[in-house]
Amino acid sequence: MPAYAIVQVDVKDADEYAKYAALAGPAVAKFGGEFLARGGDYEVFEGTSRARNVLIRFPDMETAKTFYHSPDYQEALAFALPVSDRDYKIVEGI
Repeated sequence: MPAYAIVQVDVKDADEYAKYAALAGPAVAKFGGEFLARGGDYEVFEGTSRARNVLIRFPDMETAKTFYHSPDYQEALAFALPVSDRDYKIVEGI
């Protein structure tokens, strides 16, 4: 059963955040992840959001969790956390 990472981000420093993006993309691919949405136009109909919205499909929940905790992604995340406000969730698909 697929799992989806839902990430909402407000970036405070685009140049520094680009270092995260350069590492995160290959890490996603390494774990069989596929970007379904990465930025782009959006509308909020209920609740709140952040400026950047990302949706990543992983083969299953365990792979999605393993990816998040992997050294590859943690290295990338070290660049993102100081320069962004983020909400990161993993949801099991149907």
